[in-house]
Amino acid sequence: AAFYTTLALSVAGALGNALLLWNFAFHIRKGALNLYLLNLAAADLLFLSCHAGFSCARLLRGSADSTLSFVITFLWFSVGLWLLACLCLEGWLFSLACYQRHRPRITSHALCVLAWVLAPPAVLLPARACGLLTAGTSWLACLRYSVVSIVWLLALVCVGFGATLILVICTTPSQRPKFYSIVWSSSLLLLVCRLPLAICWSLRPLLTFLLSSLAPLATLLACMDSSCKPLLYLLVGRQLGEREALGMVLQRALSHDTQRRLAAPAPAHGPPVEAGQPPACPPTCNQMPLGTPGDPSLPLALAMGSTGPDRAGRQSLALSRAECTRTGRARD
Repeated sequence: AAFYTTLALSVAGALGNALLLWNFAFHIRKGALNLYLLNLAAADLLFLSCHAGFSCARLLRGSADSTLSFVITFLWFSVGLWLLACLCLEGWLFSLACYQRHRPRITSHALCVLAWVLAPPAVLLPARACGLLTAGTSWLACLRYSVVSIVWLLALVCVGFGATLILVICTTPSQRPKFYSIVWSSSLLLLVCRLPLAICWSLRPLLTFLLSSLAPLATLLACMDSSCKPLLYLLVGRQLGEREALGMVLQRALSHDTQRRLAAPAPAHGPPVEAGQPPACPPTCNQMPLGTPGDPSLPLALAMGSTGPDRAGRQSLALSRAECTRTGRARD
């Protein structure tokens, strides 16, 4: 049952991530943070497609090289780990005003390139030393690589979840835009769904006898995480009670505009009003130059009787000025 469930999730998730990549390419404006989601969708698509392909081959032939399939699928899975850690870390750093001012423009591009470049050696070198790609096994080198793998995988998970936890503690709900929900949800899924497969990979040379029961469950959780990402973006971007096009919903959830000032407080509109006092008049009343239709030096009837395309604007200015005058007299 777990095999067929994982296969169905892989096929559905691959289609969803392919549709997400298409919308990213043609409908969504690229920003500093959603560039990580674009690369993450590509990594998830490769991970799910490879897993679905190997599962179909196993279904048709009756058997397949599980070692080779595990190495190839985990290669793209590890790229997603790097990208998720970078997304969560930058999501927290974006809440710092000093970081936004001094952040280089190419930071997101550089980190994404590093994730794609560094992940393959980090996966293939331990696999080769532990005999997953070749016939020979060097147990000392395998042990060293296993320790290194455990350290860097756990470091990625801790950086991703820890940065998001700090963001939760240091910000208030009013300061968090829609894109924040994606960062927080991704970090939770990273901890719950991606960590088990990372542990299985790191401990595979040491705990081979346990992998027969742990690996299928860990793979199922990893496929669930990669497959539910497009659905998560749709839930964040949709508005209750409205039916909108898919591109518009994704644009609202993932566009560059939703990432601006990720945790910066909104500016106050005007000075605070003390209790028991009427609100201050708008600038169009108090700071209006002489000779405008709303100024008391001109008769109100002249302002109300103006003609031309700006007649409605002149009438509103005159009414606003009269209301401010009456409020000031009542207060005196």
